Amino acid sequence: MWGGGYGMGAGAVIWIVVILAALALIVVGIVLLVRPRPARRGDGEVSSPVYPPSPMKTAELTALQILEQRYARGDIDREEFLQRKADLSS
Repeated sequence: MWGGGYGMGAGAVIWIVVILAALALIVVGIVLLVRPRPARRGDGEVSSPVYPPSPMKTAELTALQILEQRYARGDIDREEFLQRKADLSS
């Protein structure tokens, strides 16, 4: 009835492939959930994930340097940069 053979049939190979694919999907899902995602700004642009800077690093930077870094990273556009720069200098 079952062929009486020893060894793996085609059905067993297919099940192994299905189980490995399911495990791969689970691992990919976990990685996507744990990995930090870029923040989406209100205008639809994607900015880099924001990691809080260390207190010492922030204390060493001036407000203008922080503003310049945000502009260089693309967190703010040119108009906002110029407006905030004018606010800081006044």
